[in-house]
Amino acid sequence: MSGTVSLPAFDFHQRTRLVYGPGSLQQLPELVREYGGSTVLLVTDAGLQRVGHGERAERVLKDAGVTCHVYDRVEENPDSSHVDALTQFARPLGIDMLIGLGGGSSLDCAKGANFLLTNGGRIHDYKGIGRAAKPMLPMLAIPTTSGTGSEAQSFAVIADAETHLKMACGDVKAACLAAILDPELTLTMPRGVTAATGIDAMTHAIESYVSTKRNSISQMFAHRAWQLLSHSFGTVLEQPDHLDARGGMQVGAFLAGAAIENSMLGAAHATANPLTARFGTTHGHAVGLMLPHVIRWNAADVDNLYADLAAVSGWSSAGTAGDTLAAGFTELLLKAGMPTTVAEVSAESVTDQVIRELAEDAAQQWTGTFNPRKMDTESFLQLYTNARS
Repeated sequence: MSGTVSLPAFDFHQRTRLVYGPGSLQQLPELVREYGGSTVLLVTDAGLQRVGHGERAERVLKDAGVTCHVYDRVEENPDSSHVDALTQFARPLGIDMLIGLGGGSSLDCAKGANFLLTNGGRIHDYKGIGRAAKPMLPMLAIPTTSGTGSEAQSFAVIADAETHLKMACGDVKAACLAAILDPELTLTMPRGVTAATGIDAMTHAIESYVSTKRNSISQMFAHRAWQLLSHSFGTVLEQPDHLDARGGMQVGAFLAGAAIENSMLGAAHATANPLTARFGTTHGHAVGLMLPHVIRWNAADVDNLYADLAAVSGWSSAGTAGDTLAAGFTELLLKAGMPTTVAEVSAESVTDQVIRELAEDAAQQWTGTFNPRKMDTESFLQLYTNARS
């Protein structure tokens, strides 16, 4: 018996080439030349310099005759002042390519500076989509964490230095031309960073799978991302030198990022950003503790989709698929030693007024508009109340 499948119309873009494999950092000079680079700026952070990754990348480039400048002052959760500092450093160097080496902070800061180096103004001018009128510098990405998936996206997420609220600055010209995923570079991640970035990536997979902008191909990416991530996460926590599991996390994070690029996120990210802005909470901690509550909230509308994800993880229970997925995800949080309540990340008493203020901020977040269940301030208030303690 045969039948037809009805597919809604969609427009899927995959803009970033993926080069994967242990030792693939050695292919960096070849990619630089292929995309026309000769004088590059390597953007990274001090921690990666200390463990030698920045020096390795610089040496590979210089040995191949590529002029390489290094900026290693990127900080976690970059804000507009960090983008300004990087831009001022880069402007007199005459670079023709950017290379982001590190986690999402290095990649996003490099993307942010790319807007200003090529189009001028302030990063605030590029909040939204498609605000860059002029061409931008080619950029390559070398992620050393398995979290944001920034290497597969055309967005730079930058906080306002004064308000600390995050701005999503997106333009197809900002997308990386290629990403090198070398799992050897992730072996030096501390356990806490492995945990927080891994949880972030898993949240991307789950939210992009059910968002209102989902389509057949973005769901395929998100589904495979979730499979790789959920099966690799426990292994990298228990066996940090397990190269195959590290690779599974890297590719899973990339695929989740590619899904986000085409289907966006949801209420977990909308509720996480105010926690980071108010309490300085690590993004992975914030989005992780909120996700189980968002899953249960959304289950009334997308429980059938959550059933797909619960099944591929091998999780089952007598409850709904949403309950099963939320419970399984909470177990991962506990295994990683990560917070599961707002009270655990707050340095102040989580009063009703605090919850109300968080909800009001969350209602202003763009990502919440793509949540499968319609959100407003009262909806966010309920989510924060459920996650309070």
